[in-house]
Amino acid sequence: MSRVSGYQLFAATVLFQLGTTVIFGFAAEAGRDAWLAMLLSSFLGLVVIMGYTAISRMMPGLTLVEWFPKQLGPWLGLPIAWLYPLLFIYDAGRGVSDLQELIPLTLLPGTPSWIILGALILVITYALFSGVEVIFRLASLFLPLVFFFFVLEIVLLLSSRNVNWSNLQPMLGEGWTRVWKAVWPFGILQTFGESIEFAMLWTFLKKPGQLLRINVWAVLASGLTISVFDMFAIMVLGEGIFQRNIYPLLVLLKQLSVSDFLDNLDALGVMYFMITIFLKLTLHMTTSVLCIQKLLNTSNTRIPILCVSAITLWIGSHMAQNVSDHIFVGVKLLPYYLWIPLFLVIPGILLMVTWIKQKGVPS
Repeated sequence: MSRVSGYQLFAATVLFQLGTTVIFGFAAEAGRDAWLAMLLSSFLGLVVIMGYTAISRMMPGLTLVEWFPKQLGPWLGLPIAWLYPLLFIYDAGRGVSDLQELIPLTLLPGTPSWIILGALILVITYALFSGVEVIFRLASLFLPLVFFFFVLEIVLLLSSRNVNWSNLQPMLGEGWTRVWKAVWPFGILQTFGESIEFAMLWTFLKKPGQLLRINVWAVLASGLTISVFDMFAIMVLGEGIFQRNIYPLLVLLKQLSVSDFLDNLDALGVMYFMITIFLKLTLHMTTSVLCIQKLLNTSNTRIPILCVSAITLWIGSHMAQNVSDHIFVGVKLLPYYLWIPLFLVIPGILLMVTWIKQKGVPS
């Protein structure tokens, strides 16, 4: 059986939680308090993930899709379990759609989107065939690179004259209302609720006792990183541009220059995005394949991988007519109709049922 180290799981979790947030900006509707909304989302998201780890500890050795038949019986548990790989494939399709909109606008203008998406899916499919251990090793290599560029960006911004600390004031000038709207439900679920996928991967951890500590540190690292991104975007661009722009962090990086020699360093932002979205898509598709294997009780990987790759590419290519529709569905519909039931309600019920059953078993 494949095994991964604590650092590898930490790296994969951090990059997964960063995801597309490093480009789109987090909690823009909260304006200058977006960074505060991120910190609050991190705290509440950590509570959610601790609930997932509690379920995992009460059913050691079982994965996400095995929890439900175990506690709810096959007639109810299996249909619920099948909802998760379908959701993970859909989420992977959304990531592909993000790339379809962003890459032609930045790195490869004029290049047909089907070439970009097809090449990406081919690389991810190769990674899936390589196995879980290879994917986690990639994450362990990518994480230092991402944080190196992150620190470099901060240093360049601080050395410029574009940072205006007064743009963060007054803090909570319009109260907690708009902060809470950014936190619930999108802030908690998009960044941290999706981490329920790792319940398919936690059984690969060499030392299961490290699981809770790894998740705590991962949430702290990703939450603080996104919060700092938001703070600098607000300080440099101002609240208005930060709220109105679809890709505020790309606009932020365009403000960087090195001695009037290196300008338009928004390629750094695209590099963030490509690394994090590649890993997030790979994990979406990996967990989907693992779910299908468990539910079908098969060791065959070839057919599930090819099917998941083809479906993901098709969904991503036909997700929405434009980026506005894509964002509207992701912010206004998806959290309420899919994420709340599958990331909060059903796991919450499962946690209570499992706890009651274990308390009712005589020692």
